[in-house]
Amino acid sequence: MSYSSKQILDALRNVKHPETGQDIISMGMVDDIWIEGNKAGFTLSFKKPTDPFINSMQKVCIQVLGQELGKDLDFNGNIKIKTPELKSKTQKQEAESLKDVKNVIAVASGKGGVGKSTVATNLAISLAKTGAKVGLIDADIYGPSIPKMFNVEGQRPFVRKVGEVDMITPVENYGVKILSIGFFINPEDALVWRGAMATSALKQLIHQAEWGELDYLVIDLPPGTSDVHLTLVQETSVTGALIVSTPQEVALADAIKGIKMFTGKQINVPILGLIENMSWFTPEELPDNKYYIFGKDGCKNLAEKENISLLGQIPIVQSIREGGDYGNPASLNEGSIVEIAFKELSTAVINAVEQRNIELEPTKRVEIKTR
Repeated sequence: MSYSSKQILDALRNVKHPETGQDIISMGMVDDIWIEGNKAGFTLSFKKPTDPFINSMQKVCIQVLGQELGKDLDFNGNIKIKTPELKSKTQKQEAESLKDVKNVIAVASGKGGVGKSTVATNLAISLAKTGAKVGLIDADIYGPSIPKMFNVEGQRPFVRKVGEVDMITPVENYGVKILSIGFFINPEDALVWRGAMATSALKQLIHQAEWGELDYLVIDLPPGTSDVHLTLVQETSVTGALIVSTPQEVALADAIKGIKMFTGKQINVPILGLIENMSWFTPEELPDNKYYIFGKDGCKNLAEKENISLLGQIPIVQSIREGGDYGNPASLNEGSIVEIAFKELSTAVINAVEQRNIELEPTKRVEIKTR
């Protein structure tokens, strides 16, 4: 007598899971039915890796199949059990790593040379000056500049063993907790890494750091769109992205790519706003003078076109360059043009984050599905 997969399915409808009371076919627990001569088998899938009824249900299936179809088909040893993998200790650590971080803010740019790291540094300090708890990850793996800007070059973060995981204590200066790949390499060495090595380093900076409670974790991303950006949105729920550009048309063309990357259907990270850097040149001795070296209102026009907010315009002032070079960021100089500009920017960012959190659900991590 020949049998069909439908007969096996119909027979297994009589098997119910003790915990739910539903039959295993309705629960979608049966897959990959096969019949070869007098032998047959299938896969029995459980939702829990440690389901207490795995063995007993396997026996019940064989018993019911024998009652419904007779003894002509042999299922012994041919029922495969499939369960979800137990999370490793490392995976559990990753799930817990940012549980006390309220907001993750990505600072990105379409191209290099627009002052993205300078903006991220001064913004983080300005946020901390409001009394917020702030962390900063230098995710520009190939060109880490944050240690120099914070005057902590040469320092090495403390590493301690927590279970089987090495946990890193971030370096702290100017009220900001900082981690960068620059802490672990010689500043003069060139990193020649494949994408997988860079993304692995970013994962460690995110998940193996003792960030503690933070109101804002600022992520200074590399320029462009790359594996690092994709890894960030896979590993964290990014509250929103800030796009940094100059008013120059060449920079704006690449800034659009950054906006489209984050707002694309696959990634779907909200844009908190656009930040225009190098908006105009103002000499320290002539604070009321503005010289639009890279063009005027480029980011303002782009923001209007893309229906996003222009959160701030940062002038070109010599002290910004000097502050970055000497590890004394310009936002620390109370009452200066730059300090006021970044103070206004931090207020705008705080308001944008609050508004985003009122209007939108938390961002979902990106899941890359492979076939």
